[in-house]
Amino acid sequence: MYTITGDYALPYLRQRQGNIINVSSLVGTIGQKDAAPYVATKGAIISMTKAMAVDESRYNVRVNCISPGNVLTPLWEELAGQTPDAAAAIKMGENAQVLHGRLVQALSFSCGSLRFASSFKAADLTIEHNKACNPKPDPSTLVFGKHFSDHMLIINWSQENGWETPQIKPFQNLSLHPASSALHYSIELFEGMKAFRGVDSHIRLFRPMLNMERMHRSAARSCLPLFDKGELLECIRKLVEVDREWVPYSQDASLYIRPTFIGTEPSLGVSRAGKAMLFVIIGPVGPYFATGSFNPVSLLADPSFVRAWKGGVGAYKMGGNYGPTIAVQNEALERGCQQVLWLYGDDEQITEVGTMNLFIYWTNEKGERELVTPPLDGIILPGVTRQSLLDLARAWGEFKVTERTMGMKELLGALDAGRILEVFGAGTACVVCPVGSLLYKGKTYQIPTMKNGPDLAKRFFKDLTDIQVSAPQRCFTLR
Repeated sequence: MYTITGDYALPYLRQRQGNIINVSSLVGTIGQKDAAPYVATKGAIISMTKAMAVDESRYNVRVNCISPGNVLTPLWEELAGQTPDAAAAIKMGENAQVLHGRLVQALSFSCGSLRFASSFKAADLTIEHNKACNPKPDPSTLVFGKHFSDHMLIINWSQENGWETPQIKPFQNLSLHPASSALHYSIELFEGMKAFRGVDSHIRLFRPMLNMERMHRSAARSCLPLFDKGELLECIRKLVEVDREWVPYSQDASLYIRPTFIGTEPSLGVSRAGKAMLFVIIGPVGPYFATGSFNPVSLLADPSFVRAWKGGVGAYKMGGNYGPTIAVQNEALERGCQQVLWLYGDDEQITEVGTMNLFIYWTNEKGERELVTPPLDGIILPGVTRQSLLDLARAWGEFKVTERTMGMKELLGALDAGRILEVFGAGTACVVCPVGSLLYKGKTYQIPTMKNGPDLAKRFFKDLTDIQVSAPQRCFTLR
């Protein structure tokens, strides 16, 4: 290992500076029973890293070592499956590293670890107040995404200097090089979250750490630099605090928060961005759909269109997942529908509704009341509202809750048999949105969501919005 590094990497790095990251193991430090040769090799890597760090410091080359514990990867699971008792084999792996006591989950993409650097700090945040603030719109006239507050958060990063100081500045246009990688190769991602003014006048962000965790995963998948999730959340909290009067004094409106992360590398080459910008804009919003906050939408299900696929990036919140869907959305409008039901595979699996996660409430073949939603299999975006509805339903314990695939054949069969009770989408922007009809292969199928209340969809909507405005234990509260 040292020979390869010394012959190929170091001559280059000594001229241009850079980093070497070796991979060892936790057992190189704490040991592991019945594995002396393996432990010895991993311990040698740690010792070699320390020696190299001393030697190469004169050339401004940093040498570090990552020492993970047992990681539950597909290979680990496969090997455990070849034993008589897979669960026992996994447990044995957990116990072998007694100081760890569990298997950690593998990251889906390893590029992020190579981009890690010390994060920005919310304590260093600087604030420049806007001297020309805009009037606040009437909450009753709000539409989605057309109004913006007086300030924004900007944090720049470069390969050379790392993260810069976070800044809250007056809302303004961005200045980008025409060759910025986000503009050419879609090296960008975003999040969507909301702040609510509660009945007690406190402002709350709903489960914001779930958004931070999802954004962190998207950054790793995009090979953008990683950051401390808690520090970013604190910066966002301060931005909302500065523009707190933009949070509508209304139970029917909220403040939408849009964190965005873009590559700004000024180069026409498909490669990792050496420069990036993380910024956050906020603004008051009303209902996402023009039909209103709780009116049913009609869907187009056309198997010739695909939103995401296995091995792709459907589970990450990237702009590239959304832009190409606009043409299909327009196709749906031309056919008299408002949204798209995205299908996948030869069995036409139901995946998402427009930009929402999908839920089906039905009586299954066993006669049980059941709530079904597609699983997080790499195609589905892990929505915060989706997780919240699942958490609520499981806490109620009144019906079966299942995450599994369902094809169009099964859905239509249940619809014909009168077993479908409600179908609805869920997302941060719309909260809960009932589905009223489905156009599939030239035939329109009426879905009895509204005929059934819709009792469950309305209950979800009420309970979730009640939590958002009056339950500090489930939110992140600004005081």
